[in-house]
Amino acid sequence: MSGPSDRPPTTAAPRPHHWLIAPDEDAARALVAEALAAPGTPPLLAELDAHRHLRGPFTAAGALMRQLVPGVLAADPAPAVRHDIEILAAAPELRTVLPCRRETLTSLTAPQKRTRYYPYIRTTRIAHGLIDFLTAVLDAPATLVVRHAEHADRTDADWLALLLRRADPQHLRIVVCTAGRDVPQPLADALAAHTTAREAPAAPPRPLPADPAARRELAAAWVAADRSTADPAAAACYAALEPAERARLHEARAEELAAAAAAGEVSLLRGPLAHHRALGTDPAGAGAAALQDALQECLLEGFYDALVELGPLAHAALDWETRPEECWLVTARMTIAYSVMGGRADEALALYDDACASTALPAVHMSAAYGRAMVYTRYLEPERRDHRKAKGWVNTAVALSRLADTEARRAYNRTFNENGLALIEMHLGDPVRALELVEAGIERMDGALDAEDQGQHRSVLEYNRAQLLSRLVGPEAGAAAYDRVIAQDPHHSEYYFERAVLLRKLGRDQEALADYEHAIRTSPPYPEAVYNRADLRLELGDLEAALADFDRVLELDPEFLDAYVNRAGLRYSLGDARGAAEDVAEGLARDAGQPHLLALRGLLAQDEDRPEDARADLEAALAGDPDLPAAWAALGVLAYERDDAEESVRCFDRALHLEDDPVVRANRALAHEGRGNWTAAAADYAAAADLLLAEADAAQDEETAAELSRLRGRRAECAARGAS
Repeated sequence: MSGPSDRPPTTAAPRPHHWLIAPDEDAARALVAEALAAPGTPPLLAELDAHRHLRGPFTAAGALMRQLVPGVLAADPAPAVRHDIEILAAAPELRTVLPCRRETLTSLTAPQKRTRYYPYIRTTRIAHGLIDFLTAVLDAPATLVVRHAEHADRTDADWLALLLRRADPQHLRIVVCTAGRDVPQPLADALAAHTTAREAPAAPPRPLPADPAARRELAAAWVAADRSTADPAAAACYAALEPAERARLHEARAEELAAAAAAGEVSLLRGPLAHHRALGTDPAGAGAAALQDALQECLLEGFYDALVELGPLAHAALDWETRPEECWLVTARMTIAYSVMGGRADEALALYDDACASTALPAVHMSAAYGRAMVYTRYLEPERRDHRKAKGWVNTAVALSRLADTEARRAYNRTFNENGLALIEMHLGDPVRALELVEAGIERMDGALDAEDQGQHRSVLEYNRAQLLSRLVGPEAGAAAYDRVIAQDPHHSEYYFERAVLLRKLGRDQEALADYEHAIRTSPPYPEAVYNRADLRLELGDLEAALADFDRVLELDPEFLDAYVNRAGLRYSLGDARGAAEDVAEGLARDAGQPHLLALRGLLAQDEDRPEDARADLEAALAGDPDLPAAWAALGVLAYERDDAEESVRCFDRALHLEDDPVVRANRALAHEGRGNWTAAAADYAAAADLLLAEADAAQDEETAAELSRLRGRRAECAARGAS
């Protein structure tokens, strides 16, 4: 009654990335030069500026992609093709040389027909894909410098935080520069965890030029740099200008950016051009138009932090009295962003209230009613959701949908709003009614609109139908419905992911495995698909592949508790006690009461001959989950080793009630022997031999044959002693 043992876990070595804190540009340049000249520092790959005023979302990552991708395409295009979605999200200029081969209905649908938007987490997935690409194409150690990181858009801050965690500093060393220690999350935590900080003293403030012309020149240079430099003197000169002069400077810069965008630098349309237009000579005209374009681009790409930063500028350039439709367009885009960002749904509700108080347009009130319904049924924190209130709001939207001026538009609006009602009915516990609403919507749209006018929403309805059929009819009907959905949108990763779950329930494991691989291949990286593939590979006995998948899950998300649980168990079964112990420690640091991890820690303590620690952990595990057969079996071993055969049998009984196992049967037989119950011992030895024989393959190895012989011998001996 023993198991494998190994060395205790060790602490990982620190990672020598650098955080340089310099209050002005000259100090920053000096610190960077010192860092690059330090012995052992790899050659410079690129020096990037992350200030979001320059390019908006993915300013720094996009600059790096524009630098690297053309050379990669010339040498070996495979890595770029594999990460086309991620590269083009960060650097849309590259679409002329890198066409996207993984387009979905969502990415292809015209903006005015778009009814589905990306989740907030998508930019994190893109960041992981960009890191995978960078890791794949670097053929020698390098250093990457990123300046003005405290002013980065969240997309770049997230990318940089992940890069600090994932990059091996011997292969890619990261140098992050900020003006101070006030840095947004998640970058702040990553800097604290993965860098060594070095801070330059503050320099005396530079005096303002005495010559007014020199002050104007300094202000003009600051605007020409998109106000991205840490230069208090230039900022002061800018603030001292007359408003009309500031507007002229912004208008001149806007013209330069517009020309660059027209020549192909399209990422400038995501905010930088709009900022200058909004501060230029025509904020209500050219400014409002540029802001609407930037808001649309950010909405379509899922760049929600940038969107809600631009939204108030757009509202300031417009007014509800004379331009209500344009005002609503800004509100609609901002409320979508606030709803999906997590924790900001109240800001969406406030915007809906303001819109409805500002106009009597029926379309605004219909859309606001639908939006409120989704907030109450889906986007608020679970404890604050109110599905009845949501139903009231969505019924208002359904009623207002009848006011549209054409039959086709009435059919579309009613179907769209009743699809929201279907979600609420499901949340209220009536999936049958939900399915009726979805199927009625499909029939209505088929009768009133052609395929082009139905647009993306028809695919959404088919998807919702597949989900409901899976729940109401079963996995076979659901899988067939997903077949139709995937035929319409063959690069939508989540459809493969969800169909794979159904295929596993049907016992079609190889098809499920293929679907998980499709899900992984068609999307920027996300951990859930890899985790499910790992779980299936584990079930199929492909242990090394499963282990590699669990490694990948935790690379993508080190907070994925179930991956620690499963990798710990797999490592233990493979004899890697040290690795198992490391995973147990990491998992319990995230959930101190996780029963499987407590049980495994108990097994490790048992292997290391620490019976009291083992018993405490095993009992704690069973207090959290009394249905853990391995924990009961281990307690049985501990009881036997302290000569408590009766307690040992009781624990083995509980283990075998949950799961029949030849090792536990043999151990209970031994405990029965200790009590002198020879007949019961013989029966357990016989059952253990039968189970082992059933588990063994046709060509039994010598070890299995020897164990079968031992079990049969013990059975015979116990039977004889029982008979005597």
